Amino acid sequence: MKRIFGAKNNKEPPPSIQDASDRINKRGDSVEDKVKRLDAELCKYKDQIKRTRPGPAQEAIKARAIRVLKQKKMYEGQRDMLYNQTFNLDQVSFAAESLKDAQQTMTALKSANKELKGMMKTVKIQDIDNLQDDMMDLMDESSEIHETLGRSYNVPDDIDEDDLLGELDALEADMENETEADGVPSYLQPDKEPDLNDELNLPPAPMGHTGAPPGRAQAEDEWGLPAVPRASLRG
Repeated sequence: MKRIFGAKNNKEPPPSIQDASDRINKRGDSVEDKVKRLDAELCKYKDQIKRTRPGPAQEAIKARAIRVLKQKKMYEGQRDMLYNQTFNLDQVSFAAESLKDAQQTMTALKSANKELKGMMKTVKIQDIDNLQDDMMDLMDESSEIHETLGRSYNVPDDIDEDDLLGELDALEADMENETEADGVPSYLQPDKEPDLNDELNLPPAPMGHTGAPPGRAQAEDEWGLPAVPRASLRG
């Protein structure tokens, strides 16, 4: 069959933009090297013209210099054309890369959009609102619990604040009066022990009267009792 219809030719893939740009840049560099060699040759002819007297020899050098200059102009034109082609290829490459980036961006956006739609199906605004309401109720209940636990058991709730302020002003006035009178407030003065005799109204104890005739003091023993005469002891 291959002999009748012939084998199918395997075509090579077309060169990429980067391959074409690299090949043209290589040609441009080759032409640039030729231009540099011609510049060096022109410099040599220029020195020879300066050292040569006017005449046929100088005219021959000028003719060769003109020929080299024409070649230089030709190569410079080729170099500029190649560099222009390279510039155009770079522009096309940049546009192609930009399109690839745009395609990747669109693909990523489509994937993210699909993922967001799937997530939005599981998250509802009403659920979020209900959750916020529940959180507010829990916070209110927590505040009420703390207020209840922090309530004082000794202070009644029906005390008027104005009455308390009035009592405080009166207490401050009393403290100022006591300070001006004694120099020391009464609540800072030491406590005085009460006199029991004054409270019970008892008469004072007799001093030196033991029942003996006046003018004669009766002796006392060591315990403060009337001493017994020794004659009575002998009995």
